[in-house]
Amino acid sequence: MKYITEDALRTELRACDPEYYAVPEGKRLTPAAREYLQSRKIRITGAGQPPQARVAVAGAGAPATEDSGSQGAAAVLQAGAQPQFTDYETGAYYTEKPEYMTHLSGNVLVHKCHPRILFRGKLDSLQASVVLTQVELCGSSQRLVSDLTDILKVLREIMRCDVLDEPFRLERIIGLTHDELREQSHDPRRFFGVQAMVLPDYTMGKGFALLNSLRAAVRETETAAVAAFREGARCTRGDLIEALNRMSSAVHILMCRYLAGQYQT
Repeated sequence: MKYITEDALRTELRACDPEYYAVPEGKRLTPAAREYLQSRKIRITGAGQPPQARVAVAGAGAPATEDSGSQGAAAVLQAGAQPQFTDYETGAYYTEKPEYMTHLSGNVLVHKCHPRILFRGKLDSLQASVVLTQVELCGSSQRLVSDLTDILKVLREIMRCDVLDEPFRLERIIGLTHDELREQSHDPRRFFGVQAMVLPDYTMGKGFALLNSLRAAVRETETAAVAAFREGARCTRGDLIEALNRMSSAVHILMCRYLAGQYQT
């Protein structure tokens, strides 16, 4: 299977602005190429088919995609039903959203097991874990709860930028720049008087254990982000992946602060 890349499309469509793009038989668009066409509002269809020829009627089972010459598609069009959703993977159109699909962005649908949706699920679970940790620790250290609130705000901004396809821009996490996060997390003895690479133990306390659980969840979310945005040898959302990497450093710093006694009331 040959893939059509975003760069190839930019070159091909540089001097024209078509209403739809017919994917040649035996080829597929990369995710970035598909997003590029969608950003230019160019409809995607199969070779030799106009965009209105691919109408999917959502039902209890798998969507039925009909060709323009079939009675099924003709019946849908004659009844006045207008396609409301587009399948991100196939370019098919749906009059109703199938239960097994969800919104990637706007009216573009993907299966709920799509890597982008799995990433959002991890991000959602991570936010829930932060809130639960705050509940557990709210009576012991208000400063730590406040730092976790900042972590939560950053995670919600990452989610917003992913859903709206906006660049992520945030200069500080828990009051530190990205360079400061890296420096402090790599040299905890210098900044906190704490030994580097301390393995968690139950004797270190409930707060430390909860923070370590968050650190591990951030790493899992970062891994899901790489899987979601990996395209060949590159990642299309390096800004989000970098933010999650810095988030891991931020939570590690919270753990160092905790061990150093900086969150004691």
